[in-house]
Amino acid sequence: GNICRSPIAEAVFRKLVTDERLENKWMTDSAAVSDWNVGRSPDPRALNSLRNHGIETAHRARQVTKDDFQTFDYILCMDESNLRDLNRKSSQVKDCKAKIELLGTYDPQKQLIIEDPYYGSERDFETVYEQCLRCCKAFLEKSH
Repeated sequence: GNICRSPIAEAVFRKLVTDERLENKWMTDSAAVSDWNVGRSPDPRALNSLRNHGIETAHRARQVTKDDFQTFDYILCMDESNLRDLNRKSSQVKDCKAKIELLGTYDPQKQLIIEDPYYGSERDFETVYEQCLRCCKAFLEKSH
């Protein structure tokens, strides 16, 4: 739905890129496979988790477009269901250049799946933040 995990990952990655002064080398965004929450702000618990770590975001939920597969070098997702859906969508796009992967493949702690915290507690959102931070740091190190 693009209101929990991916906006956290987007905001975390954007901060890492800014801190490393690499903003001119990265275009960062997040989107959902579904259209359920298009236009909505991230879940208040996601915003709270980010704020607790000094990160702000003005993100609004959006749905993945065909252009995303042609524009972005990487599309990183959170679980196998999203990976399957994104691979299916990408197969319908001419000139797909995006490498589609699980963000968790970069986790030094080897937690491949970043579970959806929507039905959980504040602590579950904090766990997502911690996973995203580890994965985004490792991805950025590998990629530049």
